[in-house]
Amino acid sequence: MQQKIPALAAFILALSILVQPAFAQDRSRPARIGGKPNLNGIWQAGNEAHWNLEAHSPESLTAFATKMGAVGAIPAGNSVVVGGTIPYKPEALAQRDKNRAGWPAADPEAKCYMAGIPRAPYMQYPFQIVQGEGDIITFAYTYANANRPVFMRDHQRAPVDLWMGRSNGSWDGDTLVIEVNSNIEETWLDRAGNHHSSAMVVTERYTLVDEHMLQYEATIEDPETFTRPWTIRMPLYRRAEADARLLEFNCVKFSEPLLYGKFEAGDAARPSGRQ
Repeated sequence: MQQKIPALAAFILALSILVQPAFAQDRSRPARIGGKPNLNGIWQAGNEAHWNLEAHSPESLTAFATKMGAVGAIPAGNSVVVGGTIPYKPEALAQRDKNRAGWPAADPEAKCYMAGIPRAPYMQYPFQIVQGEGDIITFAYTYANANRPVFMRDHQRAPVDLWMGRSNGSWDGDTLVIEVNSNIEETWLDRAGNHHSSAMVVTERYTLVDEHMLQYEATIEDPETFTRPWTIRMPLYRRAEADARLLEFNCVKFSEPLLYGKFEAGDAARPSGRQ
């Protein structure tokens, strides 16, 4: 137990500095920490992968077209999947199509559930990496105010499956490698219904290309869903605004009408019993 206290203290300290603006960290940011690249900063994807990991054409959503016009449309995007397509098993592909037909209500994102890995890094929201010389690197995400500790020494599986999984980190030269296990199967990989099972293990690789860009790769292994392991690859960009910081996005209140609206409607129609 005594060995875990410093790690917990380091995690709490990392969370406590997330409210600081990015420029305060950048002004004195060393190139390396403990001999490894300094990944500290606020990062964000600049592509359409959060809509669909595979290549896709623009699409008008009937449910939104009459009220939102082009604002409610899905933009085109290139595939970030190495090789172009996701190698689904036939039954898993059918489930993907079912998920897609049920979007957006069926998407865990619409319900403000934590995004999981690998989805969280390429959502349209920024995230922050807090790296020191301790045994934990912290990732904090705007969406759902989620965070995850990456354990650089205490490698293990979680006792139960988690929304953000269990992250075990190591360095391969100058690349941060994170194996994420214990993933709950309810998370999706994007808004197109791409999914996985609880057997999924994700191996992430974060490589600093230059001061303003990370190369992100994630290899997904899930023999219950896919015929073979497959990889996504994309750049992530450092937010360079002087006042860049993570802002709170408490999405729970926006999901409540979707999750509980039917009960509110029932309560409104039900007599109160009071005269």
